[in-house]
Amino acid sequence: MELKSEIRNFSYVIAGALALAMGIVLFLAPNRVATGGTPGMAILLNYLISLPIGSLMLLINIPLLIISTKILGRLFALRSVVAIFITSIFTDLFAEVFHLQALSQNILLATLYGGIAVGAGVGLILRGHASAGGTTIIARLIAARSQYKPGQIVFIFDILIVVASGFVFVDIERALWSMISIYTTGKCIDIILTGTPSEKIVHITTNKIALLSQEIIKHLGQQGTILTGTGLYENEKKTMIFVTVEARQITVLRDIIRNNDAEAFMVVMDAAEMLGRGHGG
Repeated sequence: MELKSEIRNFSYVIAGALALAMGIVLFLAPNRVATGGTPGMAILLNYLISLPIGSLMLLINIPLLIISTKILGRLFALRSVVAIFITSIFTDLFAEVFHLQALSQNILLATLYGGIAVGAGVGLILRGHASAGGTTIIARLIAARSQYKPGQIVFIFDILIVVASGFVFVDIERALWSMISIYTTGKCIDIILTGTPSEKIVHITTNKIALLSQEIIKHLGQQGTILTGTGLYENEKKTMIFVTVEARQITVLRDIIRNNDAEAFMVVMDAAEMLGRGHGG
C-alpha cells in the first residue's frame, strides 16, 4: 500500500513538473511575463543574465532544500528534490534543446494559459506531497521562527516579484500582467487541491424544524444535521438545519423554505471539498 501511494505521489510530481515547464517555456518566459515563486525569479534572472531558466531554478532551490530538510522531513524533501530536478530538466530541455517557440504572442492569452499551466503544475506537485521549491520553502523557514503565516510570506514574495518585473522589463504593464498570471496560478492550484464540487453548504435557521426537515427529505431526498445554539440577542434559543445540496437544487430548497416558513433565514456557501458519503477524496 505504501509503494502504491508513493508511485501515485511521484506520478503527480512528474505530471506537475511537465505542466510547470510547459507553462514557463510555451507562454510566460517568451512573452516576458513573470509568475510567483522560483519560476518568476528565474524568468527575471534569465532576462538579466541570459542563463537557462531551468538551471536558474535549480541554483535557487538546491541551497534552500539543503537548509530546510529537517523542517520538511526526509521523504517530503526527497519528493521535492525530484520535483525541482525534473522541472528544471524539462524547462531547459524544451527551451534550450528542442527550442520550442511560444504558442501565442498575444499577451492576454500567454498570461492566462501560462498561469493555468503553472498553477496546474504546482497543484499536481503539491498533490504529490512535494514542493516546487522557492518561496514555499522560504515561507516555511520564516514561519517556523516568526509569528507570520506561510501564506502571508508567499504573498509578500509574489508582490516583490511583480514589482521587480516592472523594473527588470522596464515596463509597468508587464508587472500588471504578472499580477494576473499569479492570480490565475493561485486559482488553478486551489482547483487542483480542492477540486470543484458542485455542492453547496446551506444553513437554515427556523422555528419549524420538523416541518422543514420533512419537506427537505421529501422533495430533495437529502439528509442533513439539526444543530442547536444560542442567539446573541437575550440568549435566544436557535435551531438550525445544516445540509449540503447540489447547486441545481438550491431553487427547490429556496421554494421549500419560502412556502413553509417565511421567517426562516437561509445562508448558502460553496463547498470547497467533499469527503465521505460517496464523495471522492
